[in-house]
Amino acid sequence: MIRDRLVLALLGLMALGSCAGPPPPAPPAPGPSEAWVAPEAARLRAALAAEVPQHTVCGPDPEQSWIAPVRAAVTFARAVIDRPQLIVAVDRNPARQRMCLLLARPRDPWEALGGSTVSTGQSGRRGYFITPTGVFVHAPAIIDYRAEGTFNENHVRGLGAKGMRVWDFGWQPADKGWPSNETSGEIRLLLHATDPDQLEQRLGRPASKGCIRVPAAMNRFLDHYGILDATYEQAAAGDARLRAVLAPDRAPTLLAGDLLVVIDSAARP
Repeated sequence: MIRDRLVLALLGLMALGSCAGPPPPAPPAPGPSEAWVAPEAARLRAALAAEVPQHTVCGPDPEQSWIAPVRAAVTFARAVIDRPQLIVAVDRNPARQRMCLLLARPRDPWEALGGSTVSTGQSGRRGYFITPTGVFVHAPAIIDYRAEGTFNENHVRGLGAKGMRVWDFGWQPADKGWPSNETSGEIRLLLHATDPDQLEQRLGRPASKGCIRVPAAMNRFLDHYGILDATYEQAAAGDARLRAVLAPDRAPTLLAGDLLVVIDSAARP
């Protein structure tokens, strides 16, 4: 099972010494029981509320606003949920611009843990794309990186302060947000922080060139707990390039997944 391979990979990191990060949490007892899932989800929910000042609940009815459309997207993409795992869900609806962390289970009901505001692709500006919807896998075949914290020509740090994680989902087709002879193109779909002084306070409205901007605190939360790093951690056990990206003080959760799902609630009837 994928969960068993993840546990073995996390245990393997313990043998790599301090350069590979701290020991992972103790694995659950072998067998079909998933009694460990609820306490771990509760721990992460509490950590999210404590560590992300911009923490938001996922609405009064997360089943309809998040869980149902994300499950439909996962099913349509034929992605397999064969173990309890976290999914990073983003609603690109210009009126919402929210992220919600979902606990997906193969048998038991799904849960919403909480989230934050985000900014996705802005329309009406040349060179700006609409963030694509769909299911995107965070695969170790594409190596992430970290922000250098340098300023661009507009004197903003486009990827956030130095050291912020940049999750790379590869080249993806996306609709252009400006009138053009060609209605679509390709963007490098990234999930990253933004300038903490000038742009972070603007999260909650479309503003990016197509990527997904998150608060610095959410960036650190996703990074520290390895929310999107299930297969990345496994591959990093044998690849120093991947290990170099991972935070040395991380504490990866056994509920880690590898799926980013972008929905658009404005497009639903």
